Amino acid sequence: MDDAAASPPPLAADMASLRVGYLGPAGTFTEEALRTQPDLLQAQLVSIGSIPEVLAATSSGEVDAGFVAIENAIEGSVNVTLDTLAFEAELLIQREVVIAVDLCLLARPGVRIDDVKTVVSFPHATAQCRLFLNRHLPGVQTQASNSTADAARSLAEDGDERTAAIGTARAAEVYGLEVLASNIADHPENATRFVVVAREGIPPRTGHDKTSIVVFQRADVPGSLLSILQEFAARAINLSKLESRPTKRGLGDYCFLIDLEGHIDDELVADALRNLKSKQHDVKFLGSYPAAGEHGPEVRREAEVAWRAADEWVAALRAQVRR
Repeated sequence: MDDAAASPPPLAADMASLRVGYLGPAGTFTEEALRTQPDLLQAQLVSIGSIPEVLAATSSGEVDAGFVAIENAIEGSVNVTLDTLAFEAELLIQREVVIAVDLCLLARPGVRIDDVKTVVSFPHATAQCRLFLNRHLPGVQTQASNSTADAARSLAEDGDERTAAIGTARAAEVYGLEVLASNIADHPENATRFVVVAREGIPPRTGHDKTSIVVFQRADVPGSLLSILQEFAARAINLSKLESRPTKRGLGDYCFLIDLEGHIDDELVADALRNLKSKQHDVKFLGSYPAAGEHGPEVRREAEVAWRAADEWVAALRAQVRR
């Protein structure tokens, strides 16, 4: 299996004609993650002001695909993304992208860290840097902004030598700022998972895939969650995520968002979903797509080699069946 086959397939044959919406403005972590995808950089990138607007634009056809955050290692799920995909939009995940979150302290050129008296950023980003601020900028005042990129942009346009922003190195590049300190988050292992969504289409099986579904209980009865999990346990399908979310229909009415290893084109996965759908549960399919990970391409290559060997073995056995 060659490198091209081991990598996520492009969204379209003609990427230049594709419009991809993402959470802007320039300099957000979303844009930084998007820039790690060579094929998406060939598309027409459309900056959009919020995650719901990105997903709405994708649903309406204003853009062909959307690129949004869905999960953070520290803050957990991005509920606005999950809820929109589960309850409002009819979109399919095409791939996932995971990047490390490197928060930086940004300032106008010539400013030293000792000069900083005020720090502006998105509140969640500021909260992730409390230890750094307490150690290096004790007593500093903090101000809220709409996003880390907005903080950097406003600092570049209207800021002074006593103000810094918390944002990305990309934002410093875009808005002409300097990085006073990098990797300032309290948890350096922080990472964010993003997904590409589109109105239709399921990427082909790669051998290192993930499937996302929403399972709705038809009746809130003892053992209902166990009955769901047994479908996967019986087939040795690993779940990488299991989360409950309110269905918005009333107190105590919850659904389950599940990420599982494998692809709808895998017979075991298909059989598990078939059983879930046919029994007491309603299932919404959110997509089967290439799984992210540092060793993803190698895993996909190994899985393809193993699958081909197994397929040849089964074919040899079936050839012996008397007709």
